[in-house]
Amino acid sequence: MWLVAMFDLPTGTDAERKAYVRFRNYLLDEGFEMAQYSVYMRCCAGKEKVEALVQRIGGNLPPSGTVTLFAITDKQYEGMINFRCRARHPSPAKPAQLVLF
Repeated sequence: MWLVAMFDLPTGTDAERKAYVRFRNYLLDEGFEMAQYSVYMRCCAGKEKVEALVQRIGGNLPPSGTVTLFAITDKQYEGMINFRCRARHPSPAKPAQLVLF
């Protein structure tokens, strides 16, 4: 499964910009990759991992703004259609599973 995080956070004050950067860096530390500005994605092993990650993100939300999280299956992810510079590109490949001993 894939967890997608989309957010619209205010950046009008220094404190808001710091909260924005803190949240963005938190997502990167959690293994998310930027798909577009304010849209980040991460591959998860299953629904349980998605739920655990959603709980952790919920504990690290900025004080204002909007954050939307949703999960999609690998099959739905493979069906994404991407255009870059008017050229159609396939969806990125699913990352290889990391094995630690």
